[in-house]
Amino acid sequence: MPVQFGPFAFDIETRELRGGSGRVHLTPKAFELLALLIEERPKAVSKQRIQETLWPDTFVSESNLSVLVAEVRQALGESARLSQYIRTVHGFGYAFSGEVVSADGAQPAPVPEPKPYPAGWLVGGRRRLALSAGENVIGREPGVAVRLESASVSRRHARIVIDVDGVTIDDLGSKNGTWVNDQRLERPSALDDGDEVRVGSVRLVFRRDVDAGSTVTLSG
Repeated sequence: MPVQFGPFAFDIETRELRGGSGRVHLTPKAFELLALLIEERPKAVSKQRIQETLWPDTFVSESNLSVLVAEVRQALGESARLSQYIRTVHGFGYAFSGEVVSADGAQPAPVPEPKPYPAGWLVGGRRRLALSAGENVIGREPGVAVRLESASVSRRHARIVIDVDGVTIDDLGSKNGTWVNDQRLERPSALDDGDEVRVGSVRLVFRRDVDAGSTVTLSG
C-alpha cells in the first residue's frame, strides 16, 4: 500500500517516490534502502543488516552505504546536518524518523514496541517473576504485578518500587508480614541484589541480573 510522509508518496509495488513536483528519481539500491528503513520504522537498522539486505553474498565497503544514504537524503531535500526523515544512529546504522500515513490518509497500524527487559526478578528455585520499573504490588489479588497463590499471602501484601534512586520494598499492612533477610519490615526498606524476601510463608530472592524467563504464579 502506498504511504505518505511530508510532501512525498512512496509506493513499493510500483517502485515510485513522488514529491510535490512529480516523480523523484532514485537508483534501485537507494530505493531499496528507503523501503527497508520505512518498513522497519521506528527501529534503527544496523549497517550490517542493511549491507546484507542490499548486497547479499557480496562484500562492499561502508562507503557504498554512505553514498546511498546521501542519495536518499538528497532526493528528500535534506542533509546529514539537517535531517528530517533519515536519522543517523552513530556507531550503529540508520532509522526512518518521519511520520508515515497511508495514501488514503489513515494512520497505519503502529509498529509494536519491543517489550522492555525486566528491571528485576523475584526468584524461587527455578521459578522467576519479572519486576518492571516503577511499582510492583505483590499479593493474591488478580491483576497485581506479582501474584502468589498462598493462603499466607494477603490480597495486596507488599510492594517493590524500582526507580532511578534504587529499589525499595514495603509491607502493605499484611496479616503475616513481609521479611527481608529475616527482618520483619516496619517501614520501607532498601532492597539489594541477593536479598531474601519472605512474603507470608513464600521465600524468594531479589535479583537485578537474571537471564530472562517467563512470569509464573508461585505457590506457598
